[in-house]
Order: sequence, then structure tokens, then C-alpha cells
Amino acid sequence: MCQHQPPCPSADSADREAAHPVAHHPEQGWSLLCNGVLLFEDTGELLPNGTIIAPHRPLSPVVKAA
Repeated sequence: MCQHQPPCPSADSADREAAHPVAHHPEQGWSLLCNGVLLFEDTGELLPNGTIIAPHRPLSPVVKAA
């Protein structure tokens, strides 16, 4: 699906989110990447084969009281 040079990461690679967006709908909270991945604003993903990747935002750091 990707026409970029060098090609974007495939949908099943670990760095799939680095692919170029081909459609971006911030008002709806999603983007379609050129590798077929639907990337959601909450960092969840839907892969072309139907696999759901749960949101994976980094945890905020814990601040310890002095």
C-alpha cells in the first residue's frame, strides 16, 4: 500500500506508527496510515487484519512527597 521511499513500516512491525498518514480526522479522533493501520487519538490501533491494539499511553511519572 505504501508508495514512499524508503517504504514505511508494515502494519505488523513494531514501529508501524511511524508510517505516513494518508487521512487525518482529528475531529473524529483517528488517522489512517499508509500501511493500513487506523491510529486513534487515545493511542489505540486497529490493524488491517482486524487486530485491536489497546491504548498504550506512557504512564505519568510518580512524584514522591518530600
